[in-house]
Amino acid sequence: MAEDMKTTNRSHNIIMENRKTLSVSGVSDVDSFDEQTIVIHTGMGELTVKGTELHIERLSTDAGELTVNGNIYGLMYTDDREKNGFWAKLFR
Repeated sequence: MAEDMKTTNRSHNIIMENRKTLSVSGVSDVDSFDEQTIVIHTGMGELTVKGTELHIERLSTDAGELTVNGNIYGLMYTDDREKNGFWAKLFR
C-alpha cells in the first residue's frame, strides 16, 4: 500500500526522441518485455510500448525511470479502471 502511494505521487513524463529513444518517469514496474512489446506500470496506468528491436537500456524502479531504445511504433495506456470491468471480473 505504501509503495502504491509512493508511485502515485511520482511525476509521470514521457520524452521520445526521433521514435528511437523513449524516456519514461513515474515507473513502478515492468510487467513484461520482448523485442516487440514492453508493458510498464506507471502512476497514470499501464503503458504499452510497441515497436521492433526494443531494448531496455536503463531501468531504475527506485528512481522510477526507464529508457528504451529501438524502433518505436506506438504507445498505449490502459487505465486501471478498465482492469476492474466486466471482462476482468469474468476471467479472474
